[in-house]
Amino acid sequence: VSFNAIDSALSSLKNCQSYINSGMDVATQVALDLVESFNDEEDVNNMEKVMLEYATMDRELNHYIKAFEETINQVKQEKPENLPDLENLAQEKFLEMESMNSDSDLQKNEKYMHFKDQLKEMKKQCKSDNDTIEQIDEDLAVTRSQMNFICPITQVTMKRPVRNKVCGHIYEEDAILEMIQTRKQKKKKVRCPKMGCSHVDVKGSDLVPDEILKRLIDSQKKQ
Repeated sequence: VSFNAIDSALSSLKNCQSYINSGMDVATQVALDLVESFNDEEDVNNMEKVMLEYATMDRELNHYIKAFEETINQVKQEKPENLPDLENLAQEKFLEMESMNSDSDLQKNEKYMHFKDQLKEMKKQCKSDNDTIEQIDEDLAVTRSQMNFICPITQVTMKRPVRNKVCGHIYEEDAILEMIQTRKQKKKKVRCPKMGCSHVDVKGSDLVPDEILKRLIDSQKKQ
């Protein structure tokens, strides 16, 4: 097996990862739809099983990619006279990594954690809507919601809200990413634009889509 063939195979595997990510995004949306339309808990649980299956595939792919990358680097550093069987070497490393797997690894998958977080929020939102629909004055409820819809950067209603995992504040996706990019070019950090927040280093990797808030905003527009 040549280095070029391995590079090509690794590139294909990394493309597969993007399909897994897309699948997890779709599964999250379906689960949120199920909760929102008060479907059976069993249906929602089935979507969680799908997410765990995706997380398992993602972990396996990560191990496979890592095993081959480590093997190539090792051989390039050692420069042996006779090129060893790269496939066998990589397979040994892969099996070693797989032998250390545990269920807790899957629970730490970022997409799965986001899924659980959004599911919890949606359940809370649906329960809250159900419990308080007759108790809260509608105008007050609308005003309170709309205040949460405004981006602290643009000062207009958000279209694609993202939440900062570090401080919990929410911004319009394009606005915060543009701010990060502009400051990065000047080699400066971005302070959270939410007034009063002490977080001084907002990173793109800390931002996750807030599906629940997006649904609330879309619902408000329809009304």
